[in-house]
Amino acid sequence: MRINKKGSLIPFLRLLRLHQWSKNTLLFVPLLAAHKTTEIDSLRKLSVAFFAFSLCASTVYVINDLIDLQDDRKHPIKKRRPFASGEISTKFGVALVPIFLILSLSLALRVGSNFLAILFVYFLLTCAYSLLLKRISPIDCMTLAILYTLRVVAGAAAAQVPLSFWLLTFSFFIFLSLANLKRYTELQLQNSLGNSELDGRGYKFSDGALVRTIGICSGFTSSLVLALYLQSDTVAILYTQPEFIWTCVPLILFWINWLWVKAEKGQLQIDPLDYALRDRVSIFLGLAIFLCFFLATNGINL
Repeated sequence: MRINKKGSLIPFLRLLRLHQWSKNTLLFVPLLAAHKTTEIDSLRKLSVAFFAFSLCASTVYVINDLIDLQDDRKHPIKKRRPFASGEISTKFGVALVPIFLILSLSLALRVGSNFLAILFVYFLLTCAYSLLLKRISPIDCMTLAILYTLRVVAGAAAAQVPLSFWLLTFSFFIFLSLANLKRYTELQLQNSLGNSELDGRGYKFSDGALVRTIGICSGFTSSLVLALYLQSDTVAILYTQPEFIWTCVPLILFWINWLWVKAEKGQLQIDPLDYALRDRVSIFLGLAIFLCFFLATNGINL
């Protein structure tokens, strides 16, 4: 690994995509949804699960970068990645994969056998995605949505709480929307550079309209799932004043529209979740949605 002016660890940390670890906070969602955040043992297991999943994800990122090396070197943004730019040798990456994978599985074993099995499925599916599935356009985004949803499933297994059908369905559709949004922004970027297709992907610029339609419809469907959830018996048990959750439906609809409008204008050129973590409007909407659920749970005297 070459030492640069910023320090030798910088390329290594970029290789591991530490900023992507924030996505693994999805593991905590089932515990939050079940209103069991005061259970210390569950929180402890989820904390270990978080690091196990994060190390596994970093392992997969290294594998993916090794596989995509030639395509990344042609990409206007991905060419800066450590392997593509030559900051880190591929031999170092190959040696790193088994080390991180063993660490990840060792931590997962401490959480429980069910969590370990789900993490292993996640690893196998991501490998299949990197080798083949990402090159098949209808399957590509669906696989990404499943991989995100598996984090929620893994969180339920780690915390040993029942997995809600509503949470599972909502998660799949919202992540399917974001996956299509990611591909749409990449198509927009490549078209602006004069390219008619994505290198290493099964998409052409002419697919953009279909990708956009699927993405927007998936986002709207997630809002519909949330609205239908409010009619379930579970809501009356978990929430004191569930009417506050109704406010979340238009908030999520607005957020979906907001991201897609940004993409259409060419103002969203990074991963949608990364963008949301930096975007003031998205952060405000996230806090507003959290407040609605808090009020629905604890109630308020009007």
